[in-house]
Amino acid sequence: MPGARVDKGESVADRPLHVAVIGAGPAGIYASDILSKSGVEVKIDLYEKLPAPYGLVRYGVAPDHPRIKAIINALYNVLQRGDIRLVGNVEIGRDITFHELHEHYDAVIIATGADQDRPFNIPGSNLPEVYGAANFVYWYDGHPDYPRTWPLEAKEIAVLGVGNVALDVARILAKHPDDLMVTEIPGNVEEGLRRSPVTDIHIFGRRGPAQVKFTPMELRELGQVPDVDIIVYPEDFDYDAGSEKAMEESKMTRQVVEQLTEWVFQEPEDLTASRRIHIHMLQQPAEILGDEHVEGIRMERTALQGDASVKGTGEFIDYPVQAVYRAVGYFSSEIPGAPYDAGRGIVPNVQGRVITTDGEVVPGMYATGWIKRGPVGLIGSTKSDAQETIGHLVEDYEAGKLHATTDALGWEETSKVLDERGVRYTTWRGWELLNEYEMALGAERGRARLKVVERETMTAVSRGEEHDGKLY
Repeated sequence: MPGARVDKGESVADRPLHVAVIGAGPAGIYASDILSKSGVEVKIDLYEKLPAPYGLVRYGVAPDHPRIKAIINALYNVLQRGDIRLVGNVEIGRDITFHELHEHYDAVIIATGADQDRPFNIPGSNLPEVYGAANFVYWYDGHPDYPRTWPLEAKEIAVLGVGNVALDVARILAKHPDDLMVTEIPGNVEEGLRRSPVTDIHIFGRRGPAQVKFTPMELRELGQVPDVDIIVYPEDFDYDAGSEKAMEESKMTRQVVEQLTEWVFQEPEDLTASRRIHIHMLQQPAEILGDEHVEGIRMERTALQGDASVKGTGEFIDYPVQAVYRAVGYFSSEIPGAPYDAGRGIVPNVQGRVITTDGEVVPGMYATGWIKRGPVGLIGSTKSDAQETIGHLVEDYEAGKLHATTDALGWEETSKVLDERGVRYTTWRGWELLNEYEMALGAERGRARLKVVERETMTAVSRGEEHDGKLY
């Protein structure tokens, strides 16, 4: 059974509890913070596979969102206290096994998030110009493990999905690079975007205006992009009883519908921008057209069924596009050695306690965040999620259920393993050095920050080693 334990370690009543958290994004940092304030005497080691912390806040949110800084400041305030050890540039399953980590800690919390695109299969989805939104986001956010170039050759683009990620993708594609120079986008991203010939971006959603997942703030921001018109079509508007109920019950839904409606009634003579974002609703993808390359997309008109669900009508519309981005949701990757539900893309669990495929609770193993519940919810959900998981961990600790399988505990032991294997791990002090380095690079160019993409440079700067200054 994965993670099965025998009681060999000394009683935790005689020493601090040792806990490893995997993933230094919001889920892992919030869980660490809550545990550190739980009243339990605990030593927390936060493992991150990248040299830098913050996860999808640094590598999954568009750089032109100013409120990212507020989130990062909150996470920074947790880690800079010094009671939570950050261990960066360590990949569980590569540099140290999950089993090794589990045996040296009384408890392990998996908080690795959702880092890949949800599977998507329709005819033509294997054409080379069909891209996952996650990969594109990683490119423009300067993720060190993704390609430095991106094929921005299409004039007309389809974006499938009506969530905030779809809006981010469309906005970055449509925005003129000069308007991104106040952000921390890396130099390679600026170069790529300057070569883009894009004129039209089509966002598609299966259901009606009352069912889109945009937040009002994200939608308003879209309408404020310079030299980009937002076009919404009256034939894409329809409501049913489920839609009316949604608008009655949710102020945010009403605000989104009102904004979309405002765009429907724009005067044609006011649409003069050089780039356009078209928002289409009540259409679902049927086929991506083209033999060797994307030449268009075939959408099927859908109809609301009274309960906010839709079904196809058999009416098809073809749009000329040369690239398709699928923003239909994220999916979590497996950690080798840890339980994993490949169908759902999560670590199987009951309220944060990890279970086997047979439904048995694995002692000392927990999950939180998107790897626990799937890729839904924002920061507020992540906090409440961590509260639940940590609450169960503390219950198990108080019931005497947590103990490592060895007396060789925590960072004192795992650091020996990493050192023996020559792993160049980074620390919180290392992140402060890299942060200062990026800010200095930005200052040279009149910007707040210039993000370093190249992993070797990130690692060397963080460790105080000599480097060639390669940024991407």
